[in-house]
Amino acid sequence: MAAVVALALGGFAIGTTEFVTMGLLPDIADGVGVDIPSAGHVISAYALGVVVGAPVIAALSARLPRRALLVGLMGALLVGNVLTAVAPGYSTLLLARFVAGLPHGAYFGVASLVAASLVAPHLRGRAVSSVMLGLSVALVAGVPAATWLGQTVGWRGAYWLVVVLAAATVAAVLAVVPSMPGRPEATVRGELGALRRPQVLLTLGVGVVGFGGMFALYSYIAPVVTDVAGLSRGTLPVVLFVYGIGGVVGTALAGRLGDWSLFRSVVGALVTLMVMLAVVALVAPSPVALVVGVFLVSVSGSTLAILLQLRLMETAGEAQMLGAALNHSALNLANALGAWAGGLVIAAGLGFRAPSVVGAGLAAAGLVPLALSAVLRRRELRALEREAGAGVPDPAKVSVA
Repeated sequence: MAAVVALALGGFAIGTTEFVTMGLLPDIADGVGVDIPSAGHVISAYALGVVVGAPVIAALSARLPRRALLVGLMGALLVGNVLTAVAPGYSTLLLARFVAGLPHGAYFGVASLVAASLVAPHLRGRAVSSVMLGLSVALVAGVPAATWLGQTVGWRGAYWLVVVLAAATVAAVLAVVPSMPGRPEATVRGELGALRRPQVLLTLGVGVVGFGGMFALYSYIAPVVTDVAGLSRGTLPVVLFVYGIGGVVGTALAGRLGDWSLFRSVVGALVTLMVMLAVVALVAPSPVALVVGVFLVSVSGSTLAILLQLRLMETAGEAQMLGAALNHSALNLANALGAWAGGLVIAAGLGFRAPSVVGAGLAAAGLVPLALSAVLRRRELRALEREAGAGVPDPAKVSVA
């Protein structure tokens, strides 16, 4: 429906501004006079903006009308990208990217709730994944196009493109998204109370550590393509396009997997991501194998991201908007962790294949909180079975386990 398309357009704008920095990292480094590992901190600055902004904005704005909140958040994204495009130096660029990241998680939190409210309960997973599909399509179209634009007219041009996309999203939301009230009974304390739930914290841990593996590779994809695989800079948009196709496939797959068996699908996606990152580290010198590996990393990573968002919405109780927003805090903390860890091993002289090895290790470490979550989940299900008295838990109660 038109409303979901409008919400996805905002995801397209956010996805473009978040990921184009990776593809333009050498250009940005040259433009502000720093080396590539230092330029990687620009990625971390955006990610930390998401980490801070998502829970704070979601908790403070739970009472606000949904459509007005969406417009305000997209307006903030527009301002952050204007500041990025006009930043005169490295320090101001770091600050601009932090500002641009603040509305990211809250936007997806609100948009996910709005989309889920427009469909039947058994289709919620697909509705949420449809909104997130905008971010995946950005990897197919927005990021390669913005990367090409940045390489052609200068890296600042990529962020001016995002300004245009944000303005278009504001117009589309006002035109087709129905007006929806917030939760007048919501309080900041009540919303943040979701952070006391063990399953919420464990799921966030999976996102922060496990998903960090993907960003350890993707943050430095440009030098992997040119220095390891020996391809020209002109082929980078093609590699990013392939990565984007994988994201579209993974996002579409996640909605169906989430509606089928959410927790099992999270496990499968994380294990697959771990394996594929290790494979990429081995095959990176081969251009064809690298492209295939990047595609499969993208499929598994994007599937995991959507499934974690659905899991947080499921376990957060009444604070579903905060749960959905927190997923983006977790994933962007993973972004910061992955970019930092990848830059660390590069700076240590281990080469541009090393971040993929680090990534596989981070994905493996993400299995630890996931295993703890499984143990706790099993105990909760057994408790519900005892309460039911018949050995079969109430499906409504299981959904929040």
